[in-house]
Amino acid sequence: MDAASRPQELTTPAGKRAELPAPRTGSIDVRLARRLLKALGNAPLEFVLAWTGERVIGPGSPVAQIRFADRATLWSVAADPRVSFGDAYSEGRVQIEGDLLDLLEIIYRSSAAGGTGGTLSRLLQGLRYRPRRNTLTGSRQNIHSHYDIGNEFYSLWLGETMAYTCAYYPTAETSLDEAQVAKMDHVCRKLRLQAGDTVVEAGCGWGSFALHMAARYGARVRAFNISREQIAFARRRAKEQGLEGRVEFIEDDYRNITGRYDVFASIGMLEHVGKENYPELGRVARRSLAPEGRGLIHSIGRNHPAPLQPWIERRIFPGAYPPSLGEMMQIFEPADLSVLDVENIRLHYALTLREWLARYEAAVDKVRAMFDELFVRMWRLYLAGSVAAFESGTLQLFQVLFTTPQNNRIPLTREYIYPR
Repeated sequence: MDAASRPQELTTPAGKRAELPAPRTGSIDVRLARRLLKALGNAPLEFVLAWTGERVIGPGSPVAQIRFADRATLWSVAADPRVSFGDAYSEGRVQIEGDLLDLLEIIYRSSAAGGTGGTLSRLLQGLRYRPRRNTLTGSRQNIHSHYDIGNEFYSLWLGETMAYTCAYYPTAETSLDEAQVAKMDHVCRKLRLQAGDTVVEAGCGWGSFALHMAARYGARVRAFNISREQIAFARRRAKEQGLEGRVEFIEDDYRNITGRYDVFASIGMLEHVGKENYPELGRVARRSLAPEGRGLIHSIGRNHPAPLQPWIERRIFPGAYPPSLGEMMQIFEPADLSVLDVENIRLHYALTLREWLARYEAAVDKVRAMFDELFVRMWRLYLAGSVAAFESGTLQLFQVLFTTPQNNRIPLTREYIYPR
């Protein structure tokens, strides 16, 4: 993404708010702004208090200016920066002058350098920002609120494949669509997929991976998803591509998967499962696999247990949780599944998100016409924040390959994963 296409300051009106008397220079507002800056790791930022013109500047040359529209906004952000900043930015009460990506990445890096506050602090944060539960009913509500807001919207920026997961870039110059196909092939090689294999996919998005396995590898696929919009889209694509006889798209929860298969695959669904349901997912995978079956789970993750950034969980991705590798083992260990390979491709997700953000910005007038300015700013912040999270190492992207414990028909080396 070149400098011209990177998100800069927006000029959204802050809206009419109650007027508060201007404080004296060096006021409690300034002291509060300094505390907020300290909480962000004393990042090189400049805060501007619009109602007084006072400024608070961190060490070094500021990478961006953050302008608070009024005292109420400053106090709300200082009281709960992890949620209130996103709301204030979305509503135009916080304005950014400078590069939004640079700003968010420096906040992620500065906050990490300042420490996590220890085990007790992480525990209290986890209790305060507990994600919504993913029961059978809750999962449908959570998925509907994110994925069923309109296929037309997602088609503006996801690319031809409509794959809403991390792509795989053989080179930095690879296009988004090519990288999404490369990701699918990368997973298929790991699974040693071949013609005639039966596959069950838990969470299929708009169907691109299921259709890829059927069309390119000759597999027979059953794909489960609880998003009505996505299932309808996937079925239309299967019909258009003449693959209705090889791919069955089922509108149902992964917990209701039945049958035995050569392959179990889940790409980008684990974030929506909820860690309390990991043992159940493991039982589903184990009972679904034939004696020599193979499986792969592809998921956003973390280096240590922590909730998803709470503004994103509340406003964008309800019920989402990115697990640590240790937490992911609660899928495999209780079910006695053997882990064969773990790969972390987080920088590939940063590249994917940069391309999504550039496409989103190119289509922003259409997005505004579909929704409103609040929505435009919310999703800009979500996409830019996600780039920053992966580039700073706050988020990871794990692919975990596994099999049944009795399966000895496995390669002795990892050479099969990479094409010659």
